[in-house]
Amino acid sequence: MAAPVAPAYAAAPAEHVEGRLPSGAVYVMDKPVDWNGTVVLFSHGYRPAGTPLAAQNAPDDATKALLLEKGYALIGSSYATNGWAVADAVPDQLATLDVFTERVGPARRTIAWGMSYGGLVTTAIAERHPERIDGSLSGCGLVHGGVANWNNTLDPVFALKTLLAPGSSVDVVGFPDQASAAAAAGTLSTAVAGAQATPEGRARIALAAALHNIPGWNATSQPKPAPDDWNAQQANQYQALQGLLALPAFSWRQEAESRAGGNMSWNTGVDYTKMLRRSPVFKEVTELYRDAGLSLKNDLRALNRAPRISADPAAVDWMSRTSAFTGRLRKPQLDIHTTGDALVPVQTESAYRRATAAAGSSSRLRQAYVDNAGHCTFSPAEQMAALHTLEKRLTSGHWQGTDPASLNATAAGADPTTPARYIPYRPAPYPRPYDLAHPADGR
Repeated sequence: MAAPVAPAYAAAPAEHVEGRLPSGAVYVMDKPVDWNGTVVLFSHGYRPAGTPLAAQNAPDDATKALLLEKGYALIGSSYATNGWAVADAVPDQLATLDVFTERVGPARRTIAWGMSYGGLVTTAIAERHPERIDGSLSGCGLVHGGVANWNNTLDPVFALKTLLAPGSSVDVVGFPDQASAAAAAGTLSTAVAGAQATPEGRARIALAAALHNIPGWNATSQPKPAPDDWNAQQANQYQALQGLLALPAFSWRQEAESRAGGNMSWNTGVDYTKMLRRSPVFKEVTELYRDAGLSLKNDLRALNRAPRISADPAAVDWMSRTSAFTGRLRKPQLDIHTTGDALVPVQTESAYRRATAAAGSSSRLRQAYVDNAGHCTFSPAEQMAALHTLEKRLTSGHWQGTDPASLNATAAGADPTTPARYIPYRPAPYPRPYDLAHPADGR
């Protein structure tokens, strides 16, 4: 169905189209009168199962207004289901592109763009259907893939249970339903809240946060702590861990397990001492343990001796087939990420860089970093700069202007009213990568 709407920007009205795909997914399209010939196929982020389906064709209203003003056509669908729905999302997005092409005609250029979980969807489109797009843009994306995501979500929860609730029978994987997941989340959340009241508990919470690489500044509502203000950093990490327990580690995991047909995560063979030493927040952990008079060595020994969790091979196979990456990019992709992301830590970018290097396509990938706390907290200017930089690559055939100074200049030119905060940055290695370019990752 088609219905004109009043635009939110001062330009000629766009053609606005909404509809439904055969899968049940809904889509939305906006094409300016002065279309520049480029269509942006936008993949939205994670939405919990059971929430209403809703199409989205831009990251936010302000960026959408800028894109339409510059003549971009914007399209995007919901997915036929919500939850860990990559198997629905990719065909639904491509079907939306088909509808646009049938309605309008072929675009001069097609760019796939996704945020958060939508970055996973976008990267899946880029790797599996490169003939459908000219390039791709991932913002704060799960570019490490599904197996790595769920493994690294397991690690802090395993540490919290082992160190803060050692006598508890609470499960951390293998939930039969949402009620059991919610009960487990409540039990562990209560234990973590109690531990936050003591120096020993706070040190152990910081250890768990380090295993997920949760930064000490991870929400825009938090004042940025001094580099050596370990207590403020830990308090911020505590908030992020409680958020992880509330939804992703239990409720969202249960939904993903139901799709995979079992538990897709494991920590057999993991050396948590080595993992902690590679964490960028290792220093904070050692200082908090020292202040608490607690033995970090003993706690790491307890973690490494605790009974381990094995995965269901069939569930790992499903997650790998649907949500892991090969690293084989045939078209250019630009990734941007905030440095203070607790939900999808910035180290996920290291994981995808590793995959593309092994696959021989690292020349097609560029990554850039924004100095801000939070998940996907990019300004419209920063997002427009990323898009324009990708377009330069598509036009010229080589990357240019991907350094922070150039990106900030491009951002200021695209939207001088919002911040431009790209910085030189190289994330630490991802703690437990898994991709299809490294067969040993599954061992």
